[in-house]
Amino acid sequence: MKALYVEPFAGISGNMLLGALLDAGVPFAFLQEEFAKLHLGNYELVHKSVNKSGIQAQYFNVVLPEEQEHEHEHAHDGDHVHEHHHAHDHDDNHEHEHHHDHEHDHAWMHAHGIAHSHDHELVHEEEPCGCDHHHDHEHNHDQEHYHEHHTHHHHHEHRNLHDIEEILDHSDLPKEVIAKAKEVFLAIAKAEAKVHGSTVEEIHFHEVGAIDTIIDVVGNILALQYLGIEKVFTTPVNTGFGFVECAHGQMPVPAPATAELLQGIPNYRGTVEKEMTTPTGAALLKVLATPVKEVPNGFYGETIGYGAGTRDVEIPNVLRVTMGTWNETVGTGNSGSAVERLLMLECNLDDLNPEIMPYVLEKLLAAGALDAWLELVIMKKGRPAQTLKVLCSPEQRQVMEQIMFTQTTTLGVRAYYVERTALERRWKTVQTPWGEVRVKEGLLDGKVVNAVPEFEDCKKIAEANGVPLKAVETAALQE
Repeated sequence: MKALYVEPFAGISGNMLLGALLDAGVPFAFLQEEFAKLHLGNYELVHKSVNKSGIQAQYFNVVLPEEQEHEHEHAHDGDHVHEHHHAHDHDDNHEHEHHHDHEHDHAWMHAHGIAHSHDHELVHEEEPCGCDHHHDHEHNHDQEHYHEHHTHHHHHEHRNLHDIEEILDHSDLPKEVIAKAKEVFLAIAKAEAKVHGSTVEEIHFHEVGAIDTIIDVVGNILALQYLGIEKVFTTPVNTGFGFVECAHGQMPVPAPATAELLQGIPNYRGTVEKEMTTPTGAALLKVLATPVKEVPNGFYGETIGYGAGTRDVEIPNVLRVTMGTWNETVGTGNSGSAVERLLMLECNLDDLNPEIMPYVLEKLLAAGALDAWLELVIMKKGRPAQTLKVLCSPEQRQVMEQIMFTQTTTLGVRAYYVERTALERRWKTVQTPWGEVRVKEGLLDGKVVNAVPEFEDCKKIAEANGVPLKAVETAALQE
């Protein structure tokens, strides 16, 4: 199956994850089209390529109405695409420089009653605590932009979880996307309610904050669906550390709601004395991801994407994701050997011509069975019979059962899951006095513990040279 391996070594926020998925191959135009189905109010989408400590990454952001009066254009170090969902005349030639020193998450801010100010000290997108951040606005810009204008009205309302669910329900998004987005918002509301001794119904999101967070949450779910991702893994999360100034005074890092959301997900404080992980980022991991310490066994990476945070800190402020395939049957044994979850199919046969049995085994093995064999059994009334047993992957069940039903006289097939611990295997070719023989080696913790000469190779050499088969096998193992 297609899987995603997430590395939050610089923390995670909703827009960092979405930036990484854009870098991994999700078209920005696809997200623009899907976001239009939400029927939200005023907002502006920002998408550009940036460099963070030598790593090129994709930066995604949602600029909200209060901020648009200060930043209709931004200084660029890469492609910058804006989509404006508000009625406003734009002069593409006016100059504007915008500096960021924060991370974003309106959901946390507005759940704590932290509103935007309308002077030049703004609470912007990536700072959960929304504290002590300044935007210097110097008009110095002549870059080209893509603008799409829609006329909407903006009202400063507060919305609770039910209101956000109503927005999702009245959108034109796929049902599965809506359902998963609701899970993420419910996780945020539950965390906030626990922290504040309240209920999920009483937790309110400012309308602007709701727009921002809805786009981040829905955007990531849409992006994963577009890429066909069925499984998400995350390594331990860097939260940052210290304290930050908020409307209620100092708050610890990670923020209380973030800490609550990260329960069950390994995390650490890192080396940056700032808030590196936001509630939305934590909620997305809680709902979508499985924690792992390292690359899962059976995962093979194919494409890497980087999503940029806004701040420049002492470490690369990026989120790395690796998209690839994962074989879910492969786990890890105590000794480092692979543990596979397989399916055992079996049936008892007491009325089938014994001459047909070898043919059935050949058919099963040719169709992809991992193994197939017969066991002698005594059935009721003392009747001798044979049990046909087939070991296969769960995906092969239908094919194997079809062969068992059509090629034998059985009326039923039993099935149950088993675990198989398998050594790492490799082939090597050795030279004997009579020719080459392939040898299969089994390794445990990197050391060869078993070696078996390939029977057909040995048989062919023995017949061609008139030597005992056992002599050929012995010679192959001595090389």
